Amino acid sequence: MTEITLPSPAKLNLFLHITGRRADGYHELQTLFQFLDYGDTLTFRLRDDGLISLQPELPGVPNGQNLIIRAAERLQAATGTSLGADITLDKQLPMGGGLGGGSSNAATTLLGLNHLWQTALTEERLAELGLALGADVPVFVRGRAALGEGVGEKLTPATPPEDWFVVLKPEVEISTADIFSNPGLTRNTPRITIAPAFEGDASGYRNDCEDVVKQLYPEVKSSLDWLSRFGPARLTGTGACIFGRFPSEAEARSVWAEKPTGITGFVARGVNRSPLHKKLTELT
Repeated sequence: MTEITLPSPAKLNLFLHITGRRADGYHELQTLFQFLDYGDTLTFRLRDDGLISLQPELPGVPNGQNLIIRAAERLQAATGTSLGADITLDKQLPMGGGLGGGSSNAATTLLGLNHLWQTALTEERLAELGLALGADVPVFVRGRAALGEGVGEKLTPATPPEDWFVVLKPEVEISTADIFSNPGLTRNTPRITIAPAFEGDASGYRNDCEDVVKQLYPEVKSSLDWLSRFGPARLTGTGACIFGRFPSEAEARSVWAEKPTGITGFVARGVNRSPLHKKLTELT
C-alpha cells in the first residue's frame, strides 16, 4: 500500500465539568466525549526519503506548528523509520470551534502512518505519543466514546445515545487559555462517580465554561438562545461551536433549515465508534 485516505472526525463534549485546579495550573475535569460522523479527511502518500510534507498550509498555522506534522515526526522518532509521507488535508471542521479538529488530525496521522509505514505500534503506545501533543488526542486514537477525567486523558468507555445533532459555529474566535484563566470560571463542580448515568442521557449535566463564554461572546449567547428554542443546547469544549440534540435526522434538518443567516455549521450523527477506526478495520 502506497496511499490511504482516512476520516478525521469531530467530537462533542456532551458535558464538561471542571472539578478542580492542579498545582501546575491545569484543570481537572470530567467530560463525556462522543464522535460525529462528520469531519476532515486526510490522504497519506508514501515517501521513501523520510520527508514529511503537508498541503495546504492552514492560515495562521505554519506547517512546523501543525499537529499533523508534529504527530508524523513523533511517530518517526519513536519508531526509527526512514519513511516519510506527502499529506493532503481536506479541512471541513472550523478551527477553534471546540470540535477537536487539530487533535483529531493528529490522531488520524498517528494511526494512518502507523498503518502505512507498517511500524506496528500498539494503540496504547500511539495514545501515549498523542498525549504529548494534546489532552484530547488519546480519545481520538482510541476511537471509542468515553468519559474523560484528569485533563481529559483518563478514559472510560461509554455508550451515550447515537442521536442527531445540529452544530452551529458563531463567527467568533475563542481563546481556550482565556476561558480557563477567567476568574469567573466555575472550578469546584462535585465529581460524579462512574455510573449508569454515563450510559444514557447527559441532559442533566452542563458545560462549566458556558456562562463565562456567554458573558464574553454575545454571539455565542445569541446562538444558544436561538437553538434552545428547539430543545436543550450546549457549548462544546470552550466553544465557539454549540450543539442541540435531536432523536432523528429529519428533526435535526428541520431545525437546521431555520437557522439564522450568517451562522455556519452542519448536521451530523453522534457515533460511539470513530469513523476512523471503522475505515482502518476495512483496510486490514
